Amino acid sequence: MKEFESITKLARSLRRNQTDAEKKLWHELRNRKLGNKKFLRQHPIIYEEINGKKHFFIADYYCAERRLVLELDGKIHEFQKDYDQERDHILQAMGLQILHIKNEETRKIDLVLKKMKDLF
Repeated sequence: MKEFESITKLARSLRRNQTDAEKKLWHELRNRKLGNKKFLRQHPIIYEEINGKKHFFIADYYCAERRLVLELDGKIHEFQKDYDQERDHILQAMGLQILHIKNEETRKIDLVLKKMKDLF
């Protein structure tokens, strides 16, 4: 139980400290604004448990109805490509679809929203 609390704490901390791109996208997704789909932000996805230890990723945005994970990719992602590839592989094996959006793309938010709608 304590481990789950720490996962939740981490997710809450990430929600409180959003990047500008995350804030902009969240404004467009919250309250079912996009396609009447519910999105959760900074949502933990547990992909395995070994010896009682949970292994998880925190998705920037998640829509359970569409089994869709949205990842906003900033500069840091240029240096962790192997990690991102492995995470995508694990999430896809779970039957989830992943859409990567570069932070710069949120400057043209209408194009980002269209790209997302095309997946619905």
